[in-house]
Amino acid sequence: MKRMWAVYRKEIVDALRDRRTLIVVLVSSVLLGPLVLIVMSGLLAQFETQAEKRVVVVSGIEHAPTLKNYFERQTYTVQAAPKDHEDLLRRSKLSEPVLVVPDGFEEALLHGDRPVLELVSDSGNRQAEVGAGRVRRLVEGFARERGALALALRGVAAEVLEPVEVIGRDLASQQSRASQLTAMLPFFVLMAVLYGALNAALDITAGERERGSLEPLLMTPAPRAAVVAGKWLAVASVSALIAVLSCLSFLPAQWLLRSDTLQALFQFGWIEAGLFIATLVPLACALSALLMALAIRCRTFKEAQAASSVLLMCVSMLPLVTVFNQEGEAPWHLWVPALAQHTVMSRMLKGEAVPFDMVAIPLGVCLVLSLLGVMSVARSLRAAAVH
Repeated sequence: MKRMWAVYRKEIVDALRDRRTLIVVLVSSVLLGPLVLIVMSGLLAQFETQAEKRVVVVSGIEHAPTLKNYFERQTYTVQAAPKDHEDLLRRSKLSEPVLVVPDGFEEALLHGDRPVLELVSDSGNRQAEVGAGRVRRLVEGFARERGALALALRGVAAEVLEPVEVIGRDLASQQSRASQLTAMLPFFVLMAVLYGALNAALDITAGERERGSLEPLLMTPAPRAAVVAGKWLAVASVSALIAVLSCLSFLPAQWLLRSDTLQALFQFGWIEAGLFIATLVPLACALSALLMALAIRCRTFKEAQAASSVLLMCVSMLPLVTVFNQEGEAPWHLWVPALAQHTVMSRMLKGEAVPFDMVAIPLGVCLVLSLLGVMSVARSLRAAAVH
């Protein structure tokens, strides 16, 4: 145990000494998730501000005084559209869709014809595209009102137009609705854990072999198991530290949210952060062992990076299963590392209960993978695979 802790202290000091790499990992892994959350809140705040303006941009509103009256009765302000509104919408310089009213709009209504209104937007302009739905609903409300008045003049009840009334009932809880906006947070935390272990795992295996510092360590009387265990604990500690910092970084990030809706829905406190950390630490240990097992067989650091790219791609792609699988959670998800942790963290964000098997199965899988990875590294060193 003393020799293992000596190796552990040596590797931790070496990892902390490489401050440039450590700062890059901290900035890219720890701050990326909160930055994305803050940027997303800013985008939602823009949409909320746009909806609060209650503005309708219309071209040719002078041809439709009844339509203008309806908009104003709905507390909307009618603005005249610029002449080059199509070009402005294409270049995202105009954040509101434009409703085009043709000549003879009022005459067509009086004669019982159906005038055609054109709603001009651009699907590449997100703000205008979001506002298009609001303007469309306003026009539909105007059409319903005109139809109801026409029926009332003929002595027909307005309910004839809508013989059936539909009332929606949303079963999702507040946290479940918030998870639709914050569904990417578990992915960023998983990537932080992965890249936190990557550099340290490659450096203390293939990196030391390339620098020639692994041979003197193996020539010491320390058992191979102590050397491997010390190195693995050092890598796992760095990865776990990144996981802790990544989870805790979402706590102060909530103070910077600009969207009132997201701030009200996203409730991520110390309890959620602790559950996230407890879920991620076993994965950090497993990924550290697997990365070391891949890198110990490589002669150079670049070769180890190429070999670990397969593992990186698999871990990055596995959480996407929940996106493409529309049938919800499946029992086999809990047996796949990274996917299991993503599933558990998603349930936590939704405020749903996490059964014991959802914790025990991923924990057992991570322990088995950690043991296999450490044994593989020890076997490689025992075979004197150092040249």
